Amino acid sequence: MEAGRPSVTAQGAAMLRAAHQLLDTPRIFVDPLALTIIGTEAEAALRADPVSFQTPYRRRQRANIAARSRHAEDALAKARRRGVRQYVILGAGLDTFAYRSVSEDGALDVFEVDHPATQAWKRQRLAERGMAATRRLTYVPIDFERQRLADALRDAGLDMDQPVFVSWLGVTTYLTRDAVFQTLRSVAGLAPSSAIIFTYAQSPETLDPEQRAMFDAAAERVAALGEPWRSFFEPAALAEDLRAVGFAAIEDLGPADIHARYFADRSDGFAPGPTGHLALAAL
Repeated sequence: MEAGRPSVTAQGAAMLRAAHQLLDTPRIFVDPLALTIIGTEAEAALRADPVSFQTPYRRRQRANIAARSRHAEDALAKARRRGVRQYVILGAGLDTFAYRSVSEDGALDVFEVDHPATQAWKRQRLAERGMAATRRLTYVPIDFERQRLADALRDAGLDMDQPVFVSWLGVTTYLTRDAVFQTLRSVAGLAPSSAIIFTYAQSPETLDPEQRAMFDAAAERVAALGEPWRSFFEPAALAEDLRAVGFAAIEDLGPADIHARYFADRSDGFAPGPTGHLALAAL
């Protein structure tokens, strides 16, 4: 992304989360603030023309985003039941977790980590819509390509001696491989029982011709927005690399696994694309 400019894809992801609330029944992921966070004009445009969000490409992207959000918050709920009381959202974008009422007992400190321009834009959006955090929330501005995550979190008040649950959704594809592993090594240096859930894309060379055509079209769209895809990973090699930096337990859901878990009983053809993976790595 360009220096000083908020992420275009952050707004795009938020629009798709909002569209999911309106267009898909049953919903994979329920977010009562999804329509509010996108802004008054965007909400009005979505309600006036929902059909524009029903193209095959937008349906696949919407399914990807709904599944990853659901999976991350389900995993967070399990971590909280194990006693984890710190939640770090990397590349938070317009995520609404900290502003929703969550019924689970127990305190939870939330740290939203994002590029400074995107975070400033989000905070302005929140003020305009009158949205306040329902939890103890700390904003942590960081440029993942230039700053160390551990240093930024320590400076923001994260208790480095207590376990942390980290979510990192929709980000790794836009970073260099070195930047991805710099962040993963930082998480691997957190307290025992910490974990990270993150998304990644499998190499397009593994796709069949029809899937590759879908991938190429999507890649062209994001590149035209100035935020090209940079990094892809192979599941087996990634698992080895995660163990090498210190993670002990790894769960990787590929497209077929995600479909089986969240979409198998649907009859409306709503399903994610062919390259997205959801990885959970724990210490």
